[in-house]
Amino acid sequence: MIEERIKFEENELKPMSGWLGLLVGLILILIFPLSIYFTVINDAVLPTILGILCLLLGIIILCGLKILNPNEAIVLVLFGNYYGTISKEGFYFVNPFCSAINPTYESTALRLSKSKEDEGESEVSMPTTNKKVSLKALTLNNKVQKVNDEMGNPIMIGVVVIWKVINPTKAVFNVDNYKTYLSIQCDTSLRNVARLYPYDVNDTSEEKTLRGSSQEVADKLKEELQSRVHVAGIEVCEVRITHLAYAPEIAAAMLQRQQAEAIIAARKKIVEGAVGMVDMALNSLNENDIVKLDDEKKAAMVSNLLVVLCGNKDAQPVVNSSSIN
Repeated sequence: MIEERIKFEENELKPMSGWLGLLVGLILILIFPLSIYFTVINDAVLPTILGILCLLLGIIILCGLKILNPNEAIVLVLFGNYYGTISKEGFYFVNPFCSAINPTYESTALRLSKSKEDEGESEVSMPTTNKKVSLKALTLNNKVQKVNDEMGNPIMIGVVVIWKVINPTKAVFNVDNYKTYLSIQCDTSLRNVARLYPYDVNDTSEEKTLRGSSQEVADKLKEELQSRVHVAGIEVCEVRITHLAYAPEIAAAMLQRQQAEAIIAARKKIVEGAVGMVDMALNSLNENDIVKLDDEKKAAMVSNLLVVLCGNKDAQPVVNSSSIN
């Protein structure tokens, strides 16, 4: 497991207030013009040297100021070693030599240059220009992909995932890029879950299908995806299927099959109803002694009634003037 290889423990920093650091930094910077003044007045070099040192120290202190907005975290490293994590909003002063790290960070210029090439990719793979790790709920609109269902039929399926980072330290250090990692694991989980269910069933059984049991499939997909991205400090909040259809190469054949199944079901219903009506008519004739029919006449009557009731077109009435006895 990747998580077992991580030897450090998350260190939640409690840095001092940034206002104090800002005050100290400004005071040190203001010493510089005063040192120049004393140098001119006293004609001495030492005040200038001290002023320059204070100026450099003030600039370094100001570099340690960090502003953290709500639902944001910052992971700090010091000379290649993990220093700590700040996840509470506020204005802080930290070691000026610490640097924030975010594997999804990319400069604005490089991001714009790649935006056209990555236009068809998932939104989650887009980099950020902020080295802070967002703890807000984000959306992964995974692109539609072709997978096989339980029966081996190729289908086109796409999902949307609502997720958020709950452990920024794991997200930064356990995987190379947690956003890309989530997108790839979503593709893998979707393929594994889709092959467990058929797209649809031919009978009225209670077997779960991708089309008829979307909520159960989404819950299964959420469980599968969560087990894969836990190592990256990510929580999967919700998974929903946004696109589900047969692949284009079999869509026409599957449509014909569905039409045939609908026609067969309709014919079956018509025949069942027609047989019931014929039986009811014969029983009524016998019970009320309206007319007595032998077996040959009954067979002819049943045949005519079934033709009339099961036919696709309206029957043309024929008046029989002969005796039916």
